[in-house]
Amino acid sequence: MATTYIDTNACARTELPGNQGTVAEIVSSKLCGAENVVGSLRWLGEGECFQAEVLGDKHQLIYLMEGDGVITLKGKSYSAPRGAGIYLGPSETASISHSGTGPLKLLHLIVKKS
Repeated sequence: MATTYIDTNACARTELPGNQGTVAEIVSSKLCGAENVVGSLRWLGEGECFQAEVLGDKHQLIYLMEGDGVITLKGKSYSAPRGAGIYLGPSETASISHSGTGPLKLLHLIVKKS
């Protein structure tokens, strides 16, 4: 298996509608031949929130790389500093909102259910 280097600073960033921040795909079939996982970096600023959707046949892992946020799961909110994360099963959803003074950077992995 070959190793592929992906310069995440060079990946195209997309501004999302509805105060959902910015996203850049960093692992995918197109970028590196990954067949069972999609990875993205997400950035949230003041007043922005990312809503992880129910994906039915996929697992999700969201890890807070930089900044401070709030994770809301099943109607309850939890403080989420840098280093916090959340696993979501195929039928689960959660939201992550910005709560600090600097930008919030998230690593979002989506893996097909085996």
